[in-house]
Amino acid sequence: MDPETQVIDTVNEFLKVDSIDEAFVSVIVFKANGEEKRATNFTNDLVTAFGNVPQENREQVLKQYILRTAGASGYHMKVLMDALVKLVDAHVITARMLCDKVLMCEKLDYEHKTFWIESFRLIKRVIMQVDYKGVREIMKVCRDKAQWFPLNVNVTYMPQLLAVEDILRYIFDRNNCLLPAYFIANEIMRPFPYHWKLNRLMTDFVEEFRTTAQMVSIIGHPNMLPIVEHFGYADHMMNSWRLDHNTLKFNFKGILPYEPELLEEQKPLLRYVLEQPYSREMVSQMLNLQKHQKQRYNALEEQLVNLIVQAMEMTEANDATAGSGFNASDEQITPYEWVWLHLSSQLIYFVLFQFVSFMHIVLALHEKLSKLELRKGRDQLMWILLQFISGSIQKNPITNFLPVFRLFDLLYPELEPLKLPDINKSSMVRHMAPICVWIHLMKKARVENMNITRPLPIALKNHYDFLQHLVTPNTMMNMSLGNDFRIILICNAYSTNQEYFGRPMGLLLDALNGTSKSPNGAQIPAVTFSVTVLDSLTVHSKMSLIHSFVTQMLKQAQSKGQVPAAALLETYARLLVYTEIESLGIKGFLSQLMPTVFKNQAWAMLHTLMEMFSYRLHHVPTHYRVQLLSLLHSLSSVPQTNKMQLNLCFESTALRLITSIGSAEFQPQFSRYFNDKSPGAVASNESEELNRVLILTLARSMHVHGGGDEMQSWCKDFLSNIMQHTPHSWPMQSLACFPPALNEYFTQNNQPAENKQQLKKSVEEEYRTWTSMTNENDIIAHFLRPTTNPLFLCLLFKIIWETENISPVAYKILEGISARALSTHLRKFCDYLVAEVASSSDGRDFIHKCVDTINNMIWKFNVVTIDRVVLCLALRTHEGNEAQVCFLIIQLLLLKASELRNRVQEFCKDNNPDHWKQSNWQDKHLSFHQKYPEKFALDESASQIPLPVYFSNVCLRFLPVLDVVVHRFIELTIPNVHQILGFILDHLSILYKFHDRPITYLYNTLHYYERILRDRPSLKKKLVSAITSAFSEIRPPNWSVSEPYKVFLQNQDLLWTPELSYYMSLIRRLADTISGKNVFYSTDWRFNEFPNAPTHALYVTCVELLGLPVAPALVANNIIDVIVSGYAVIPQKEIHGYINAVGIVLAALPEPYWSGIYDRLQDMLNTPNMLNWTYRFNAFELFNFKTVREAMLEKSYAVVLAVAHSVFHHMGAFKLAAMTRYLKEKLKPCVRTEQQLLYLCHVFGPFLQRIELEKPNAVAGIAVLLYEILEIVDKQHGPKPLVYMDQICDFLYHIKYIHVGNIIKNESEAIIKRLRPLLQMRLRFITHLNLEDIHTEKVTESNPPAIANQAQSPQQPQHQQQMQQHQVNVPQTTSVPLGSGGNPQQQLNQQQHQQMYMQHMQQQQQHLQNMRHN
Repeated sequence: MDPETQVIDTVNEFLKVDSIDEAFVSVIVFKANGEEKRATNFTNDLVTAFGNVPQENREQVLKQYILRTAGASGYHMKVLMDALVKLVDAHVITARMLCDKVLMCEKLDYEHKTFWIESFRLIKRVIMQVDYKGVREIMKVCRDKAQWFPLNVNVTYMPQLLAVEDILRYIFDRNNCLLPAYFIANEIMRPFPYHWKLNRLMTDFVEEFRTTAQMVSIIGHPNMLPIVEHFGYADHMMNSWRLDHNTLKFNFKGILPYEPELLEEQKPLLRYVLEQPYSREMVSQMLNLQKHQKQRYNALEEQLVNLIVQAMEMTEANDATAGSGFNASDEQITPYEWVWLHLSSQLIYFVLFQFVSFMHIVLALHEKLSKLELRKGRDQLMWILLQFISGSIQKNPITNFLPVFRLFDLLYPELEPLKLPDINKSSMVRHMAPICVWIHLMKKARVENMNITRPLPIALKNHYDFLQHLVTPNTMMNMSLGNDFRIILICNAYSTNQEYFGRPMGLLLDALNGTSKSPNGAQIPAVTFSVTVLDSLTVHSKMSLIHSFVTQMLKQAQSKGQVPAAALLETYARLLVYTEIESLGIKGFLSQLMPTVFKNQAWAMLHTLMEMFSYRLHHVPTHYRVQLLSLLHSLSSVPQTNKMQLNLCFESTALRLITSIGSAEFQPQFSRYFNDKSPGAVASNESEELNRVLILTLARSMHVHGGGDEMQSWCKDFLSNIMQHTPHSWPMQSLACFPPALNEYFTQNNQPAENKQQLKKSVEEEYRTWTSMTNENDIIAHFLRPTTNPLFLCLLFKIIWETENISPVAYKILEGISARALSTHLRKFCDYLVAEVASSSDGRDFIHKCVDTINNMIWKFNVVTIDRVVLCLALRTHEGNEAQVCFLIIQLLLLKASELRNRVQEFCKDNNPDHWKQSNWQDKHLSFHQKYPEKFALDESASQIPLPVYFSNVCLRFLPVLDVVVHRFIELTIPNVHQILGFILDHLSILYKFHDRPITYLYNTLHYYERILRDRPSLKKKLVSAITSAFSEIRPPNWSVSEPYKVFLQNQDLLWTPELSYYMSLIRRLADTISGKNVFYSTDWRFNEFPNAPTHALYVTCVELLGLPVAPALVANNIIDVIVSGYAVIPQKEIHGYINAVGIVLAALPEPYWSGIYDRLQDMLNTPNMLNWTYRFNAFELFNFKTVREAMLEKSYAVVLAVAHSVFHHMGAFKLAAMTRYLKEKLKPCVRTEQQLLYLCHVFGPFLQRIELEKPNAVAGIAVLLYEILEIVDKQHGPKPLVYMDQICDFLYHIKYIHVGNIIKNESEAIIKRLRPLLQMRLRFITHLNLEDIHTEKVTESNPPAIANQAQSPQQPQHQQQMQQHQVNVPQTTSVPLGSGGNPQQQLNQQQHQQMYMQHMQQQQQHLQNMRHN
């Protein structure tokens, strides 16, 4: 007989009833214990028979056995079920297999009452021997079985439903530790709702995880708003703000019962970002929009529609459409007009890349506006629709635009024609936008032969007739530009109709080129178009205009003709600020115009275009600036560009490009660029000065933005390339300011300094050679020989020193030295000069004569320019006395002679940096050059024809050099050097009036040199005062620093300790600006240093705080106290706005400031109540900002947490990663109690998801710290029970399953084995700890580590594990309901449970045996 048959026969034999027994059942007397003995024999026979069944057949036999059991009577079914338990205990079958087969049995139906109930009882008896993954599956099946019952379940089925509830309740019981509670919560949160009978059980269990959700939630997360900058965002910089592009919800890892507001659509956040100028890149990163996918995003579309409707409502309340005159120089865009300009740009961008659908936007607008009475903004709406229609209607079918006709019906219902607007005001083009749209649509319909029978709206009849009159042949032929907007209007209405478009566009070009003629034939001077005129052109007209510009310049470049008129170039530069025409604008400039001009060797035009880029363009995307920098380096290496003026322009442009790169832009943009290009593409192969400035910019980026502790691979390649082409060294004072990684690199790779004595000796030898040689040709040949030391400028210096003149031979030699080679001579000359002065014994007279000689070389003989000499001197490697000498020479060069000072004073007096508001810049600039002509070649040289200069001069070229000089002076921490810097600023700071990023420069300077300037309040005050006061005549009083700080700058006191109200006003100013209030002056952000008002507010606030003569810790404490101490006076509706502003400010300040939040957290951990919790509320309630705010509880813990969360949320990746270090060094040593541990979890918990994305290894470090702290808390508590044990364990499971996995398995396991048994039981699934190890540890606590390392014997019977688990599980769960935090009675009860632990062990063992047999 085969084993399978034997099992079935054994069952059948047991179930068989003799006919005699059946016949006399009522009178038969059975033997005592007979049935029990029969059942025991059956069980033993079954175990034997089952044991003989091959392993692979046991599942099938078990299935048949269960089917047979389902048909048995009550008593027999119980015996058969008991036998299955014995099979499990004897390891013949596994508990998991048994549970699976029972649950999958086809006869398991709640109609079959006895089998249903007995089946779930059976599962309950064996489930403790199932691994946690199996328990999870069993729980899911049991949960699904409960769904079989109808909602209005009959009372007769209630026992069956209770059986399911009983097994679920048993699994859910944390004291049984069948599987991590975290898994249960994850499973039961998904398929809501459940059967009403189980809802209470399920919801109560999920509610326990509110605490875990609280520990990983950022306080006020939905109220956080970012600062939108214009640079290219790196991915890691956007992790704080990412939203799901379909739902606009935050992306949380892990399923937890978060607060409802965290799970809602974050529409206000997206709308706020969309409202900010230059936000499109941030929106793309926030929503992860992919340009190549051409996907429509409904959520984005909806918010754009809402913004347009909001603008309509704003216009309804503030009708300000007066407009400006044609080419008015004092035009000022109102905030309302700016909103429409911005919306137009946003709409075009997102529709162009097909992220939103134009047709659906129009339909949505019609639907919303049909329910609102909004009419004043209708022309503005038509204007922004015209922008897109005019540029895209030729490439798209008319059906895409038909919904626009519905808007005409809705918005223009008048039965009388509207009056014509004033043609002399720019508002005219807005008022005429509806008829322009109509004309474009009707023309497209005719082209596609579509018959549109819709009549012209009566309201637009006069407008239509006026336009028709303008395009009649007679009117067109006699038309001139004049001072009205008629030509602009024709361009807008007929930009897709070449019959009418060519003539007005030609008139615009003629006006710009100066080829227009008056009616009497007189030549009309070229006219620069104002921003108002350009704003009045549609995008399509702008594109046509810029295309005409580029075409004309390309033709002029090919013919090497004259450079375009200044008016055309100025207008072209203004057109390049329009982001909606980027592809034809800045992209075409870099990829088409510049290379073609260079290819045709049109050097005059190339020089002019580089000038234009340097001094006219604003907010150029970073990748374009990096691209241009690379292009400049490649062009400058071509022999034809090796001319003095052109080379100077290349280097000056490159210098401005490098210094303008923002701290947050540098690392992400360069690393991204290096993925496609070699590291050398943006570094110079020849200019040591440019490469040094590049390194200084990198150092500043690493310091300000973070990342200075480690060197990324691209950065190493980048620096290696620089050192390969321009090897150099850095002085100690510069290295001391470098971030650690950069400091270490240059300490290891510093080039040995040149021997100054050898240099002086070489110069003397060359001078002797010069004086000894008489043949002119031999002299020229010697000094132009490639092997000759580049010492000719040193030699020339000595010649001028001796003769105060330059011989003709020297001129010829200088002509033979190329512009780039002269830079090498200049470096040698600077080193020689410093060495000479430093070693001179003549003192004051000697250095003054040296400076006079150099000034002659610069101003009299035009050998070198002042900006090149000073830049080179400032960047040489000098230390100690030589460094002081170098800076003294710079001071005298700048201030002793009057040439530079006079030029600066004259230029700043007559010129204004707001070039976009001016029409006569060129006239003033030309008169300045006539008064102070610049020569870029030697007096007696005619070999280099000067190139035209349109936008630059020595003052503007010197500005970035002055930036470098200021920084180098600050580095050398010697009082008299800083005094020299003060003198320089006194005379030259007025030049900062023309700095394109003055506040950013101040911020970078105060941030990077914070450690040095902290102890030098006078220098700090001088810096801020000098730069901000340079704008006093051209900016309103409130443009930057606050009134109290301005008073401080103006008085003589060096010390000032502001009150808390001062900090409150600064934070209020920033919070109000972010909320949309116009706190600062109104400006055109397209030409501003900053892209929008909140960014401006942040930087001026940071400059002011960094400029205070107050210790960083004190400033940080005051900023934090704005919320902590000022909580009561801040309007409660605005509290989150203030907290957001505090986080933004602290995150943007240097580490000594933002580390103040860790100091405050440390203070909170060390409060007496944290060490001895005496509150009647539990920790989770007092750490919940919403709870303490609404219930008016003790707020200090939650408020400090809220501020910390805001700071961390706004931090960049590198700064946030420092959390590990601060947790370890500052906060961990404080933690002794559960409440402190939970507070710490609230600190870092919300940021684990971000840290994992940005610095994956850091999460593991934090997790290990958490285990170490838990061990400390466990030991500190001694025998007392842990009140928050379950909450802590849930948090640890969250970290394991969501963030770290098994990365820290070894570290966590070692610590868990040293914890109390109750913790080990709950955490055993993290380490797969054996139950017997936990029990043994409890019995022999004297040597826990030794016991912890024991492994479970494979022979250990599993029923012993089950008994041990019951023994350990006696104490009740430690879950703490909210509101029970300080209940002494609860703690006493838990202590009693703990003390009775050992007494219950034997009782539970007996209880377990009884349960198995019942």
